[in-house]
Amino acid sequence: MPGVSEIRDEILRLKEEKHAIILAHNYQRADVQDIADIVGDSLELSRAAAKMKGDVIVFCGVDFMAETAAVLSPEKIVLLPAPDARCPMADMITVDQLKLVKSRHKNAAVICYVNTTAEVKAESDICCTSANVVAVVNSVPEDKIIFVPDRNLAQYAARFTKKNILPLEGFCLVHDRYTPEHVAAARLLHPDAAVLVHPECRPDVIDCADYVASTSGIIKYVRTLPEKEFIIGTEVGILHRLKKESPEKTCYPLSPDAICVNMKKTDLVKVRDALVSMQPRITVPEEIADRARTAIARMLAL
Repeated sequence: MPGVSEIRDEILRLKEEKHAIILAHNYQRADVQDIADIVGDSLELSRAAAKMKGDVIVFCGVDFMAETAAVLSPEKIVLLPAPDARCPMADMITVDQLKLVKSRHKNAAVICYVNTTAEVKAESDICCTSANVVAVVNSVPEDKIIFVPDRNLAQYAARFTKKNILPLEGFCLVHDRYTPEHVAAARLLHPDAAVLVHPECRPDVIDCADYVASTSGIIKYVRTLPEKEFIIGTEVGILHRLKKESPEKTCYPLSPDAICVNMKKTDLVKVRDALVSMQPRITVPEEIADRARTAIARMLAL
């Protein structure tokens, strides 16, 4: 059995041979982040997928992210090393459900979180991420907005707009578990630490936090804020990047159990095997991809 360093070397060799780029979400395993060309949140990786040069995208994340890359780079091969790495939140809204809601609110704009399938994106007017949700909400001319699928992110955006937001009842299995009691307990353990939480958290958790930001925003805050200690209210995978990029700061998890099992399904062996076999490949039917691309392009244009 080859060791970790041998597998890593093989991945780097195959990446050059196949003219591939490796994208990894901030919640990926530490060793997967370390072999990636770009580590980021959904918006960063969507932009990278749209602008990258190469023949192959290896997406170390979950299914909807690889679909977005396939939509934005139809001429490239997109590989998802862990094909069973799905996003439960994305599965909480179907095309038929969205069509039914649209039929009941005909004058509403549809904003979909990027944590959705390509089919749902194709039925939406514009996409958003947790980093740009407020800007996207305020960019649409309609006063009524159907927001899918994350109810918590919708309620967060509603704090910054006068628009009437109609959220669906989806949620992130990791962020929705946080409670104000988690925040209180963490503050007792680390009284000098600022609390940073993700906008996918429940409103009562957001009310307890010092700062609210997407994963890219959390990384920026830790790097630039004067505090030396932080309690991080998002998936624990981000702590690896925080330690690498801000070694002079100390970051604690709001909960050590905040683990996305789907994000952790990708490992170095699966990345290596995907580059060897050029499978599993993610494709999106062109008719769906064209419409989804429009919704994503409107977001990126902001």
